[in-house]
Amino acid sequence: MNELIKIQVKNDRQLVSARDLYKGLDLKIRFSLWVKKNFDQFVEGEDFTSVSTDTVVNNGARKPIQDYLVTIDMAKELCMMSKTEKGKEVRKYFIQVEKNWNSPDMIMHRALEVSNNRIKLLTAKNQSLANQNKDLQDKIDRDAEDVTFAKAIRYSNHSIKVRELAAILTQNGFQIGQNQLFQLLRLEHYISKHGTLPMGDKIKRGYFRVKHGIKNGHAWSTTLVTPEGQKHIINKALRGKFDDSYQKVIVSTFEI
Repeated sequence: MNELIKIQVKNDRQLVSARDLYKGLDLKIRFSLWVKKNFDQFVEGEDFTSVSTDTVVNNGARKPIQDYLVTIDMAKELCMMSKTEKGKEVRKYFIQVEKNWNSPDMIMHRALEVSNNRIKLLTAKNQSLANQNKDLQDKIDRDAEDVTFAKAIRYSNHSIKVRELAAILTQNGFQIGQNQLFQLLRLEHYISKHGTLPMGDKIKRGYFRVKHGIKNGHAWSTTLVTPEGQKHIINKALRGKFDDSYQKVIVSTFEI
């Protein structure tokens, strides 16, 4: 079917621009006068709504103009009121448009569109809730780390040696000496396999820093555990995250 008048769909309603209809009817009367004479028997907000559009004037600029969106039922009545052959033709066109709109296939199509839109909206809502839940869980985990750490030691704003960290752990029930802690941290890939210096990625995460110096002509390096590293290691130790490595360290100590 050829499109005589453009049909718009808003909120599942078919609507027509009054200006498009006016042009389609080939009316000689001015648009504003046509509206004044014919729209007073219709209800604004139900049969038509006022909208603003624009048009191109002689100098190429765009000028805002008044328009209206009318329902198909109102458009059919306006066609009848025009009392012209063109009005009859356009009215038949609107009747066919309505038939197509209310056909079983179109009803099913619109129902599927509504269903798909609801699914998209629900999916987006669920994703938003999932993100909120993840953020909440992350906060709970961070708070849990802070609580565990607070039970072990007041937050320190300075770095400490590994033997000091071992003493803090021991005071809180995680019995371990300095050498054993170094061994555990090697097994957990915090400390280099054959030394006492931290792994590069753990330094980048802010868990350790290395202090360097020279004494009696000899260079030395000391591994220090940062406040962030203390919190991280104490939290994992007291929550059982190091238990497998801890058992290996204890067994190897007894074997020696």
